[in-house]
Amino acid sequence: MCGISGIFSGESLGVPIGDVLHSMIAGLSHRGPDAFGTWEDSTCGLGLGHSRLSIVDLSQAGHQPMQSICDRYVIAFNGEIYNHETLRKELDKGSTEARFWRGHSDTETLLQAISQWGLEQTLQAAIGMFAVALWDRHHQTLSLARDRFGEKPLYYGWVGGGLAFASELKALQLVPGWKGEIEPAVLENYLRFGCIGGHQSIFRDIFKLPPGSSLTIARSDILTGALKEPQTWWSAISAATSAKHHEIEPTEEQGLSSVENALKSSVGRQMVADVPLGAFLSGGIDSSLIVALMQAQSTRKVQTFSVGFDDPRYDESEHAEAVAAHLGTDHTTLRATSQMALDLIPRLPDLYDEPFADSSQLPTCLIASLTKEHVTVALSGDAGDELFGGYNRHVWVPRVWAKLSRMPLPMRRTLSSTLKLGSTATYDQLMALGSRVLPARYHVRTFGEKLHKLADVLACSSERELYGGLASMNRHPEQLLHGKYRSGKRLGDLYPVLAGFNQLEWMMLMDTLTFMTDDVLVKVDRASMASSLEVRAPFLDPDVYAAAWKLPPGMRVRGGVGKWALRKILYQYVPRELIDRPKMGFAIPLDDWLRGPLREWAEDLLSARSIGKIPQLDSIPIRRMWEHHLASRGHFAQQLWCVLQLISWHRRWVDH
Repeated sequence: MCGISGIFSGESLGVPIGDVLHSMIAGLSHRGPDAFGTWEDSTCGLGLGHSRLSIVDLSQAGHQPMQSICDRYVIAFNGEIYNHETLRKELDKGSTEARFWRGHSDTETLLQAISQWGLEQTLQAAIGMFAVALWDRHHQTLSLARDRFGEKPLYYGWVGGGLAFASELKALQLVPGWKGEIEPAVLENYLRFGCIGGHQSIFRDIFKLPPGSSLTIARSDILTGALKEPQTWWSAISAATSAKHHEIEPTEEQGLSSVENALKSSVGRQMVADVPLGAFLSGGIDSSLIVALMQAQSTRKVQTFSVGFDDPRYDESEHAEAVAAHLGTDHTTLRATSQMALDLIPRLPDLYDEPFADSSQLPTCLIASLTKEHVTVALSGDAGDELFGGYNRHVWVPRVWAKLSRMPLPMRRTLSSTLKLGSTATYDQLMALGSRVLPARYHVRTFGEKLHKLADVLACSSERELYGGLASMNRHPEQLLHGKYRSGKRLGDLYPVLAGFNQLEWMMLMDTLTFMTDDVLVKVDRASMASSLEVRAPFLDPDVYAAAWKLPPGMRVRGGVGKWALRKILYQYVPRELIDRPKMGFAIPLDDWLRGPLREWAEDLLSARSIGKIPQLDSIPIRRMWEHHLASRGHFAQQLWCVLQLISWHRRWVDH
């Protein structure tokens, strides 16, 4: 894993390009602490920078930026190409040179493939996670490209009279001419979802290259200051459509076999590394299945890691230890305390560069930091929920909408108001009492919060709006903004209508395109890279994705239970009694912390003076929300966390 950066400038930066590149890669040293490199062509104002975390081919033969054998191309590459050995064999068949390899890095494989096949065909053939910057010396063009699902980040935009790009925003801020103006248009959806989604970044004129896309910039584009739109080379929607309609619907046995074989192959490819490798193991379905398939293909005990917390409400370590014992892994439970998480909070703006408010970022950062003490690469179970129907909304929305759509809107509004008469604490107490007699599958953690959230969406007019409400941290973010900064968009209009997909399939696609890309993958990338740990996600393999989408919906969600197919496969490796329990997630007691140990920190950030530093925010409703939270009059922890992370980020990167 690495960090990449670069400049393509139409005018003088006032300082040598090499000096700027060294500053940029120094800002990315956490992503790649093992080696640093730059390459520049001063005649056209082009420079590439690279910071390396050595994973495959630790020798100097893997050093970047790297020039192709033919001298036409220069590449700066962040990521891993898991099938690069297979690609090498194909390249050997088509080459007239018997020996053109200098080492065994996947970077060299990419360069040779591009030389023989061209960039787009190489991207189509490559299986992996990556962000690429490629300079074509013949055509004098710079091409940027990003992997299918957006596992590896890539920002770009106009800075100081030219184009600059980097793996993280902090590197762009080191380019002379950086302005750093907030893009107000992104704030409403940030306050809604807790992350900066889509093509835009938090900064005006700075963008994220979309997943599965590429952008080619010519010298003339730099001189005129006009960029073309990124071109899609792979689409999650198109791939899902093709898988659904490509062949006859498989039987259950065929479908399960296809998924298991695809996952086995993906896990096998991702276990290749020249450094110590392990896996995260929470004891849940996704990570347990990945670890089971790893151990089945390894002659040695797989190193597995879980994190245990001092708050028993959020500690899954015993479940992970039971699964590890059954599979026979070399398991380590990493002990984390609430104080460790609290101490991490002031560092979050530095780790994430943009406002980011998924509070599971804290335990994710902790387990990454602790795991790095033992291994350099860790496999994870990320994306199992999105591909196989693992979120509660995948079960709830079809059931709820079937009933809601038959009820008149006024009746739904009345029901919503009635549900809100009970506090979240009261509903939690009722669930605690019911848990004594109800089967485990009906136990719901933070029941009161979920019931209030359901009450909020009872008045929705469409399935899209219902889904959007359940996916939101704050259903009414516009209320926290001054009037002229409110978009006026309806919640349902944030999502496209897609033909050929039922409600469940549509939700899984939306989660893949939005929540997974903009939240989950961002969270894991920044948290792991802060500790120079590479995290790989075997579920994000094109063959696994295709196998998932060939399944009928009933093999993903069945009988009110999500991830049915994954459960059936996992039961072959792990007894179901070790797996079948309520989904816990990676959570922290945010409610309690904001009223307790974080209160002073939050009070400072939520003062009227502090809020006023961001002119788009309206301090009156924010202060009211804070006061209600302190008095336990409603559940506002997530909404407040969004505001707190925005102000904390602003104080670090803008108002400093």
